[in-house]
Amino acid sequence: MTGDMLPFWQTPVESLKGVGGRKAEILKKELQIFTLYDLLFYFPYKYVDKSRFYRISEVPMHAQSYLQIKGVITGMQVIGEKRGKRLVALFQDDSGSMELVWFNGIAYMEKNLKLNRPYVVFGKPQLFGQRFSITHPEIQLEEERANSGISIPFQPFYNTSEKMKRSGLDSRNISRLCMQLLNGYSHRIEESLPHHLLQACRLMPLREALTNIHFPQSDALLKAARYRLKFDEMFFLQLQLLRHRQNRQVSQEGFPMPKIGDNFHKCYEKLPFGLTDAQKRVIREIRNDLVSGRQMNRLLQGDVGSGKTVTALLVMLIAIDNGFQACLMAPTEILAEQHYESISRTLAESGLRVELLTGSTRSALRKKMLEDLKSGAIDLLIGTHALIEDKVEFGNLGLAVIDEQHRFGVEQRAKLWRKNDPPPHVLVMTATPIPRTLAMTLYGDLQLSVIDELPKNRKPILTYHYSQRAWPEVYPFVRKQIQAGRQVFVVFPLIEESEALDLQNLMEGYEGFSRDFPEPYYHISLVHGRMDSADKNREMERFATGKTQLLLATSVIEVGIDIPNASVIIIENAERFGLSQLHQLRGRVGRGSEQSYCILLSGDKLTAESRRRLQAMVDTNNGFELADFDLKLRGPGDMSGTRQSGMMDFRLIDLAKDEKIISYCREIAKNLLREDPTLEKDENREIRLHLDEIAKFRVDYLQIS
Repeated sequence: MTGDMLPFWQTPVESLKGVGGRKAEILKKELQIFTLYDLLFYFPYKYVDKSRFYRISEVPMHAQSYLQIKGVITGMQVIGEKRGKRLVALFQDDSGSMELVWFNGIAYMEKNLKLNRPYVVFGKPQLFGQRFSITHPEIQLEEERANSGISIPFQPFYNTSEKMKRSGLDSRNISRLCMQLLNGYSHRIEESLPHHLLQACRLMPLREALTNIHFPQSDALLKAARYRLKFDEMFFLQLQLLRHRQNRQVSQEGFPMPKIGDNFHKCYEKLPFGLTDAQKRVIREIRNDLVSGRQMNRLLQGDVGSGKTVTALLVMLIAIDNGFQACLMAPTEILAEQHYESISRTLAESGLRVELLTGSTRSALRKKMLEDLKSGAIDLLIGTHALIEDKVEFGNLGLAVIDEQHRFGVEQRAKLWRKNDPPPHVLVMTATPIPRTLAMTLYGDLQLSVIDELPKNRKPILTYHYSQRAWPEVYPFVRKQIQAGRQVFVVFPLIEESEALDLQNLMEGYEGFSRDFPEPYYHISLVHGRMDSADKNREMERFATGKTQLLLATSVIEVGIDIPNASVIIIENAERFGLSQLHQLRGRVGRGSEQSYCILLSGDKLTAESRRRLQAMVDTNNGFELADFDLKLRGPGDMSGTRQSGMMDFRLIDLAKDEKIISYCREIAKNLLREDPTLEKDENREIRLHLDEIAKFRVDYLQIS
């Protein structure tokens, strides 16, 4: 099938004149541009104003940007030899003169440049001595420029690699290819939105938007083009997410769980504290899902210490009271063991069988456990990735809870989801607060519950930021806390010395604390990721039971450590940790009724961003506020492990800045599906066809369960 016969979005990029096999291969490898569609949607990263002409005398002494100048070449000569060889042309207007310099293509330029003819020159001037020069400028005879009929008031600039530039695919040539593409193929660009939506949302037509994103005729047109293309980007994503959730709610049957039985009531009555209003609200939301007859897929967000685990336990007991098994999957053995210990203690008198399955489970015990799991003798299984192994078969799995869900890949979660047919209800939990825009985008097909209230007996953690020189004042404070019966975490960013980074490291810290807190008066535990599981668990157990007063560790303790007696956490080189990680680490304290403290120690030479990040930690304990701040500070790139979802590669949408358009697109998509759930109406034909195209050439990233 020829390029003209193929749909536009499938037409190979080599169909474009000037893109031979070699250039096509480089475009594919460097930019993942395979088709004309890919090239058209490869947008400039900046624009330079070419609507203004400067006189040479007007060029600023410290010019930092590209300028456009009219003048004539009055003379030229080749200077230097070998690598220093260059063509220098004297370029002047009525206000002064400057030099134009070429190091490549010297013979061609010398042959084709014409003396004393009006040229338009475009480039970035640099000052050498008392004269400006432009190296490798864009240059065109003024009469040719006028006769071309092409006016580009804003010059687009495209990101390119060195390999591309060496192959004749610099920004200027990408711009030419895009111009050629728009001139020759724009008639094949199909509108993706119906007329009624374009009017209602005041959107620029797609062809016009694509023309103005590459070659805007004004600031206003560029702004309108960007808005239209951002709208498309987010509207169709939200439409896919909402349709996916809608289809699943209609077609995916779930186990009905109408009963609230003895196990739930006994556990609820024996809780040593009352549930918060937020926990009660979340349990009601989940219960509504469980009695609906449809499979539940719900995301539970809650700040550190908000009580997600006990909420999940009560929900799992609902499943067990209705005759089903439940499981809880955690990302690390430490966290899985923590859940197992606390849940086993809570259910000690219930008669329910709770088991722990991890990579460290002995073979003989594992074999017996798998047999009992398949027979239904185990009520609640807690574990790590071991739960999703093919050999693990449940007798009647009704509810799967996934803790710290962002640490599991989509396929790993899907394996757990497929452990039963029909699939179990799924509750995914995260203690990493997700900003609203990120949640709407990443988890738009999941129902969302939020525990936005801490238990009433919790005192806010007091956070302080000091220079590392403050250690002499910190040591007495630590001793005072230990003498009062409290315990202390100290976290380091490295395990062993790094020549590249001047950081205090764990082993040096251990030696220093051993001197200042000597045995037998004090006892110290040491934990890091390179220890084997047995040693790590032994040290953690010593700290958990109060046999040691200090726990020195790397960020391996970020999650899963619940020590109510710990009242202080000291974080060395805090500027080296991300904001989300700092907040998680701070959550290791403040779990008891005593006042707790977080001390952030940093070097003196901080970047502005590091200083703002640490100040944000001092200013608030609210994880959702910190998450919003972090998104604005860093962008969405690696927040909450979201790279794994495959949904962060937006061309134009900025999750940190585009909350309004994201919310607007979601509402438009909701209203559209409310009026036309199957998109069968003629007035929505364009949307339906565009979704069909997306389905053919986009990876399905919507299976988040």
